[in-house]
Amino acid sequence: MLKRRAPDPAPRRSRSLAGELVDSLGDRIRDGRLVPGAKLPTEAAIMAEYGVSRTVVREALSKLQAAGMVRTRHGIGTFVVGAGEAAPFRISPEQLATLQDVVAMLELRIGLETEAAGLAAQRRDEANLREMRSALDDFAAAVQAGRDAVAADFRFHLEIARATQNLHFAELMTALGAGMIPRARLDAPVRMNEERREYLRRVNGEHESIYDAIVAHDSEAARAAMRTHLTNSRERRRRAQVQPARRGARPAPRALAARP
Repeated sequence: MLKRRAPDPAPRRSRSLAGELVDSLGDRIRDGRLVPGAKLPTEAAIMAEYGVSRTVVREALSKLQAAGMVRTRHGIGTFVVGAGEAAPFRISPEQLATLQDVVAMLELRIGLETEAAGLAAQRRDEANLREMRSALDDFAAAVQAGRDAVAADFRFHLEIARATQNLHFAELMTALGAGMIPRARLDAPVRMNEERREYLRRVNGEHESIYDAIVAHDSEAARAAMRTHLTNSRERRRRAQVQPARRGARPAPRALAARP
């Protein structure tokens, strides 16, 4: 179980720490120390108790939401739902094992998130904008530090769903979880060279275009920017599927590492 500790001089990867935090908070929910309806401590309190960063806390909370154990009420807090009852809709990791699976997920996201972006531009409030801005800044900081920024990426897309002020969008995005981000399906860390860092900066530049349209209350521009962003991602993965076949080689069933 994750115990309270002082920050390490050379901290472990945030993904490992987030997993330990999920286990620890999950144990509290399963053994009844946190009962359904109970409000979780604030992000700051969890950070202080466990000696982890805000990024780790947010990634852990996203995982607990995806597992159906907690639910976040925007501007109020995060509350216990139960000990992990199955969500009404869920895509398991096994359903995201191949490039074809990831392309299928992106097709679903294009339909869902394009409309969500348009509604968010009409209905977002200042709290939504602050959370989107925070996620974009965290993404940029993670890339600069040599990380893939999956947690910040998911937070940005999830906050757009929340900004629709339609609970169904947010619940479906939560059910999809951070695994909907294609980079989250990589089995091993990819070395952060300058080419990859520049790729991730382009991804966040696409995010910035979506954000600018939402700030401006421009629904059509927000839809167009989101569609462009997700279509670009889908086409990169389609090319990754086609290229091995053109060379006469059988595509590897887990060829996700060919292009993040």
